[in-house]
Amino acid sequence: MNIKIWGSRGSLPSPGPEKNIYGGNTSCVQVTHENTCIILDGGSGIQRLGASLSKDITHIDILLTHLHLDHIMGLGFFFPLYNPNISINIWGPASNESLTQRLRRYFSPPLFPVRLNELPSQPNIIEIDQSTFNIGDFKITSEYVCHPGSTVGYRLEIGNAVLTYIPDHEPALGSTDFPNNPEWTSGYSIAKDADILFHDAQYSVGTYQNSIGWGHSSMEDAIKFGIMTNVKKLLLFHHEPMHTDEQLQNLFTESIKGKNLPFEVELAEEGKSYIISL
Repeated sequence: MNIKIWGSRGSLPSPGPEKNIYGGNTSCVQVTHENTCIILDGGSGIQRLGASLSKDITHIDILLTHLHLDHIMGLGFFFPLYNPNISINIWGPASNESLTQRLRRYFSPPLFPVRLNELPSQPNIIEIDQSTFNIGDFKITSEYVCHPGSTVGYRLEIGNAVLTYIPDHEPALGSTDFPNNPEWTSGYSIAKDADILFHDAQYSVGTYQNSIGWGHSSMEDAIKFGIMTNVKKLLLFHHEPMHTDEQLQNLFTESIKGKNLPFEVELAEEGKSYIISL
């Protein structure tokens, strides 16, 4: 399983020289194996991803966690959507309103000049909930997680390799005893024993106390969730748009200080790649 980060920032694209290490593009991660290409979220990072794809690619699956703007804002600039020779599936969480209708709001004036039904590729739009489905050799499990609006996390499995992606998540909010008891802890079952876990870590402990209920996690709570779920590697994701590289590094150092963690943990870095052996 090959993984590449094309966007690790949360809420708003925030490029700048003070953010060259961890990047300014919003959520987008590419997962590939042989001829299968899966894209997790369509944040601003998907534009560069699309420009990098081989001309031989004929099929792409885009898995949206939810439809907050930072997770779909790059879709209109994703070049394969304008190529009728590429088939594209867009998967996303069910809600009271259809996924197609919600995507039409983005793909329509005045937000965007090209309407959904005018895209040359005519993507196939698929609603999911607490679902299990297959894409190529991948087994995908989706599960609703604690974040405002209909939001899912994903577990991708192939062979013995497991990747979990929960970019927007507030595990402390829905649990009666976080992090001591996994019962009622949002996202636990899809993250358990993952080789790599991408997890929301937007806030410091102090900032989180003033943002409870907003759907995001502190770095310390993300680490506690990683311990609870027994992951092998934790990538702290969805960085606060105002945080510079230096601020992120200082916050990370403070969050792991004095901890003897049972897994590897690092800040998700735009452009970085990983391989999970099958």
